[in-house]
Amino acid sequence: MWTLSGFADEIDDDLERQCSLLDQLGIRFIEFRSAWGVNVLDLDDEQVARARDILWAHGIQASSIGSPIGKVNITDDFDAHLARMDRAVWVAQQLRAPFIRVFSFFLTPDQRPEDHRDEVVRRMAALAQRAEAGGVVMLHENEKGIFGDVPERVFDIVTAVNSPALRLAWDAANYVQVGVVPFPEAYELLRPYTDYIQIKDAKLGTGEVVVAGAGDGRVPDTIRALAADGFDGFFSMEPHLSSAHHLGGFSGPENFTRATEAFTALLDAEQISYR
Repeated sequence: MWTLSGFADEIDDDLERQCSLLDQLGIRFIEFRSAWGVNVLDLDDEQVARARDILWAHGIQASSIGSPIGKVNITDDFDAHLARMDRAVWVAQQLRAPFIRVFSFFLTPDQRPEDHRDEVVRRMAALAQRAEAGGVVMLHENEKGIFGDVPERVFDIVTAVNSPALRLAWDAANYVQVGVVPFPEAYELLRPYTDYIQIKDAKLGTGEVVVAGAGDGRVPDTIRALAADGFDGFFSMEPHLSSAHHLGGFSGPENFTRATEAFTALLDAEQISYR
């Protein structure tokens, strides 16, 4: 049984409104990235408790914390970022989220990936240690512009760190936006380490984000392969259909609904059960 989740802050800044649409769509999980216009790691303790109460009142659980960990330059102060990771672990514990989404550090055009590879691995290993100690698992997302934005470097990170607390989130649209057609080559390389799927699609050349199946991310092929492979996990709606920025994106209620229905139509066509 596959499980739907989503970045509900793409619906509205207000958490109650987010939950109301998730209720209508029958989605019982959330990838918690922000509420009331505040990033999840910047919410104070009282706001985290309030968010937890709202989610549980709606019968909604957290599939993951949609953190911005690793969304800083590779040369930025890492000690401060480790403290932020500790906060991410604490929030995950409060919301009983099994995963924390992370990234592998931005590089500027003049920072060659090979020159920073060892520092990326060192930092990712340190973050994984914090996650493991806190009883949660990090999910590396292949964001464009970070060290791990192409499959070969994603593979390098996850195998070099070699920690049970570091797994992968698969984002087909992000691969397309760096010129990679993710299926089947990237899929075959990374499937053994992939535990979580972000749902958005994009077009080669323009990078335009579109609903699942309308772009070049080969989403139908991927879900067909995942089903054949016995995948059992979360599929998190992240439509980005109205706007996107370095900390997230926005779609609005209508576009979020449209994106969800486009994806579930693909599942229905393949006769894949989901909840």
